[in-house]
Amino acid sequence: MTQQLRVYVPPHPLIQHWLGVARDASTPNVLFRSAMTELGRWLTYEAIREWLPTKELMVETPLAPCPAKFIDPEVPTVVVPILRAGLALLDGAQALLPLASIYHIGFARDEETLEATCYLNKFPEQFAPETRVLISEPMLATGGTIMATMGELVKRGVDPAHVRIISVVAAPMALQKLGANYPALAIFAAMIDETVNDRGFIVPGLGDAGDRTFGT
Repeated sequence: MTQQLRVYVPPHPLIQHWLGVARDASTPNVLFRSAMTELGRWLTYEAIREWLPTKELMVETPLAPCPAKFIDPEVPTVVVPILRAGLALLDGAQALLPLASIYHIGFARDEETLEATCYLNKFPEQFAPETRVLISEPMLATGGTIMATMGELVKRGVDPAHVRIISVVAAPMALQKLGANYPALAIFAAMIDETVNDRGFIVPGLGDAGDRTFGT
């Protein structure tokens, strides 16, 4: 059976509300950071449905024994924020996955060529094959950084079927690249925008998510 990239745009009113706050050019940096934290929280909530392995155990309530489901602690869970902008979604994601390990990877983009260069990679040499990986990347624009990140993860044993990406705004260019190379992926985005301009920014998008988060 042929796999196909799955892209979800959850119709949650809180996601749409905080997307509107983040898009607004008049939103001050402190409120923009709050919006990104909330988007990280609610997109993660949607992304981890039926994704985290569970196990059933018996517990004793005050009245009687009862079966209960728990997240299986033996299956490693990892969050990968792509620096810088991926840090904006991290607090919201980490609030829902407090036991997850955090592995950073950082890219700098050449404003002339739009090519991404990796300047930091804190991934281990090998991930366990059952590892669940949540990538936080606010903007999936040209697809350069997310493709490079996926390449590094797969090289270290990660199964793309176990990867979820949370993104505030995604563009068709990046989605097409991911779909052609990693069709088992699932992406959760607040919105899919129409295009990417000649500077590599999503339009209408929300500007430079890193600059707006950190006030630079």
